[in-house]
Amino acid sequence: MSHAATFRRYLHLYASRDLEAIAELFAEQIQLRDWNLAVQGKAAALAETRHNFDSVDSLQIDILSLFETADGVAGELRILINGRDELYVVDVLRFDADGRINQIHAYVGRGD
Repeated sequence: MSHAATFRRYLHLYASRDLEAIAELFAEQIQLRDWNLAVQGKAAALAETRHNFDSVDSLQIDILSLFETADGVAGELRILINGRDELYVVDVLRFDADGRINQIHAYVGRGD
């Protein structure tokens, strides 16, 4: 599977709040960092993801643009939270030799 396909799958699973399937995509030593936090390791990344899921009723994620390199993907996203709150984010994912996500860096943006 290409990195772009894995990225799309990850976003679909995230919007579906499927933590078990997301866990299969994560490398053991994944690094997760956004504008509020930084965690290291699969257990910590999954705990943070679970926390995000527990804090919303629904998520819709639209890819506005997508860029792929040999070992990573960057996507500009529009995220609709609970059907009303918009969040614009750039996610940068890197992958290990087995194709698992070993780094997610998220940057908050603007919709204009």
